[in-house]
Amino acid sequence: MAIGWLSVLQWIPWGDVIVNAPKVAEAARKLWNTVAKKPAGADAVRPARTSGPESIAALQTQLDAAEAQITLLHEQMLASSELIKALADQNTQLIRHVETNRIRVLWLAGATVLAIILAVTGLTLALTR
Repeated sequence: MAIGWLSVLQWIPWGDVIVNAPKVAEAARKLWNTVAKKPAGADAVRPARTSGPESIAALQTQLDAAEAQITLLHEQMLASSELIKALADQNTQLIRHVETNRIRVLWLAGATVLAIILAVTGLTLALTR
């Protein structure tokens, strides 16, 4: 079983994987740094329960904090989407190469069977003469 996995791993386009690995790692690092920068709810400001200008100012502060958090979440979503797209592209390439290799193995198996049949037939004819 290990031999099968080794042969599959030999057909993986490691050059493409290695070329794309820094891009994926950098996107993952950006995503992690963005997410880990701030704890959830750190910017939350609770307005005072009073009416008047102080309450309006507190509400404006809370609105500004919420808008900043929405912008940050939007940037994180874009970074996540970019990383997911890069991983999906790599996965598509790997699947395409695995399918190509599967077809090649089937052709090789057919050619091997045909070669064995021809060899046995030739050997049989040589022995019967």
